[in-house]
Amino acid sequence: MSSPSSERGRLTLDMRVTARQLFEHALAEASIDRAFQRHVECERGVLRVCEDLHDLNSYGRVLVVSIGKAAHAMVNSLEMQAGNRFEGIVASSVEALSQARGFRYFRGGHPTPNEDSLRAAEAMLKSLNAQTAASLVIFMLSGGGSSIAEKPIDSEISLPDLIVTYRVLVHSGAPIAEINTIRKHLSAIKGGRLALAAAPAQQVSLLVSDVPDNMPDALASGPTMPDSTTVSECHAIAAKYGLLERFPTSVRELFQRHALEETPKSDDPAFHGSRWWTILSNSSLLEAARLDAQRQGFSVEVDNSCDDWDYLRAADFLLDRVRELRKKSERVCLISGGEVAVKVTNEGTGGRNQQFALACAGKIAGENITVLSAGTDGIDGNSPAAGAIVDGITLERSKARGLAANVHLASFNAYPFFEALGDVVVTGPTGNNLRDLRILLAY
Repeated sequence: MSSPSSERGRLTLDMRVTARQLFEHALAEASIDRAFQRHVECERGVLRVCEDLHDLNSYGRVLVVSIGKAAHAMVNSLEMQAGNRFEGIVASSVEALSQARGFRYFRGGHPTPNEDSLRAAEAMLKSLNAQTAASLVIFMLSGGGSSIAEKPIDSEISLPDLIVTYRVLVHSGAPIAEINTIRKHLSAIKGGRLALAAAPAQQVSLLVSDVPDNMPDALASGPTMPDSTTVSECHAIAAKYGLLERFPTSVRELFQRHALEETPKSDDPAFHGSRWWTILSNSSLLEAARLDAQRQGFSVEVDNSCDDWDYLRAADFLLDRVRELRKKSERVCLISGGEVAVKVTNEGTGGRNQQFALACAGKIAGENITVLSAGTDGIDGNSPAAGAIVDGITLERSKARGLAANVHLASFNAYPFFEALGDVVVTGPTGNNLRDLRILLAY
């Protein structure tokens, strides 16, 4: 006869396995290939993108520009659905396993730009400026695009200055929409400026979104969409987070001289021939996880209230929520999407998902709760993990190994902690980016 402690250990292990399975299933269901199979097809030279039809034979030239962490997967899936009839430019932060004929490839930087980021942006602007009203430009955008292709709006901003600016923004604790508001106004390609370059060509954008569903123009800092943000918002955000004193001189002076220019808005003629379709988003991921958890007999709730909250506040909120749900049902699954904010003050090895999970570990000690938090791109911060998993005995196990959870939490060094326990979630780069997924199980 098994003891209560061994029974609890078995149940805890089962929940950890279940949480990982739910995450992996959601990743598979929300894949680029499946999205293209649903939303893109080509028959007799007519390309269908969601509800739009494009007669490819009616255009003098068709150009494809694919930017972001999912850039390779999107080009491959487009060719699977429509054949290898296209030419264009691909910019991603990972090396292509294979290259499509007719495409030029650039390996841009992430989370900060590199030399190839600048070369990619220059190549895009040159190709887009050559298009005419008889052209069709197919833009394919995914997360990470902000740094993967970039050209500063002012020639005084050097690449080292650009890198410092990106680091200041990423570590500011500001949500992604506010970060991208400033990026747009410092860029020659963001905030609708690629669409300006492509005009008067017909344009269609396929979006694999890693931003809130109600802010599609924040994806990759919105290079092909009318920009809903303003210069005055840039100044307000810089003041809110104390950014000016941390920006390099070339960027700080643009703000101080009030030299930032407005990005193109919805009434700009460049957008008259443009369409935008979100074919995958965080919602796709959450729905896949929700259906799978229901099939496994959980009482399931989805709660995205804490999107862009500070990670400690989000941890308290979600844990309180799952405890309340547990009072009404024996097996509860709380699913939460989006991203939490972490203001890094001491750069260890980790990322926002592992930091969130480690914060949860200290709050659920002794409870029958399991928490998984991971990024769908497979890369959490500066670590090789996608995220981590914790439960009610994580602290007990860590103490037995001489690991001080509070020290790792305070130093933003969560990855070594979880790696030592074997509790990292590792997928490798997924070729996709749909924001983060948090799965909380109570039993």
